[in-house]
Amino acid sequence: MIRSYLFTPAHRPELIARAHERGADAILLDLEDSVPRDRKQAARDGLAEAVSVLTARAVPVVIRVNADLGECVRDLEAAILPGVDAIMLPKVIGADHLRLVADYLSMLERQAKLPEGQIKLIALIETAQGLMNTASIAKATPRLTALAFGTEDFSTDCGHAPSVEALKGPAQSLIHAAKAGGLQAIGLPGSIAEIHDMDSFRACVDLGRAIGFDAVLCIHPRQVEIVNAAFTPSASEIEQATRVVEAFDRATQQGLGAVMLDGKMIDPPIVARAHSMLQSRRL
Repeated sequence: MIRSYLFTPAHRPELIARAHERGADAILLDLEDSVPRDRKQAARDGLAEAVSVLTARAVPVVIRVNADLGECVRDLEAAILPGVDAIMLPKVIGADHLRLVADYLSMLERQAKLPEGQIKLIALIETAQGLMNTASIAKATPRLTALAFGTEDFSTDCGHAPSVEALKGPAQSLIHAAKAGGLQAIGLPGSIAEIHDMDSFRACVDLGRAIGFDAVLCIHPRQVEIVNAAFTPSASEIEQATRVVEAFDRATQQGLGAVMLDGKMIDPPIVARAHSMLQSRRL
C-alpha cells in the first residue's frame, strides 16, 4: 500500500537521481506546476531516462500531466513508457473527462505495444465542480485507482484559505466517493504547502488518516517521514487488532456473532477494520 507520493520536477535530473533516497513509497514526476512553461518539452524529452532511473531502484512511478489539452496530449504521448505505474490527471471535472483520457491511453498503449490497461489513472480533484462529480468520476473507468485532493487549487477555486476548517468537509466527501468506488483516497484536510511547521503538518496528516485518507501527496522530502509514520500502524494498534481478531475467532467457534472485549462489543465491522489494519502491515 502506498502511503506517500513525493512530487519531483521532471525537468530536474539531479533531483530525480536522488528521489529514491527520500523514503517515499512512490515518486510523482511532475510535468505541471513545478515545471516552467519553457522547460516542459525538455521535461518530456527526459521522461524515459527519469523513469528508467527510478524503476532501476524498484520505485513506483506516477507522472502528473498538464491540464491544458494540448500540453496534456503531448505529456501522455511522452509518458507511455514501460515502468510507469500511473498518470495523475489534474483538474478532473467529470467522468467524461476521465474516460476521454483513458481511451487515448488505450490507443497509445497499443501503438507502443504495451499491455492495454497497464498504466492506471489517479484523478486529482481541484475544483468545486470536480468535487460535486466525484461519485461518477470514481466509477468512470477501470483504470482509475485513486482520487486525490488538490487542496491549494480547490481552495482558490472556492475562494477560501486552505484551512482545516474549510477543507475537512470537502475532504470527507472525496473520501466517501473514493471508498464507494473501491479506490484509494489521497490527500489532506488542509494545506499541502506546509514545510516549516512540522507539528502543524503532522496534526493535519493525523487528522487525514483519522477521517479516512489512505495516503498523502508530499511536496518536500521532510514531509515524507511524517506521512509514512502516520500511515503505518503502531505496535499498540497491531496488538489491539490482533486481539480483536483472535477474540472474534474464539467467539465464532462458540457459535457467537459478537463478543465483548475490554468493555466494548466486537462485531463483524470492527473485525473487518482489524483485518484491514493487519493486512496493511503486510503490504
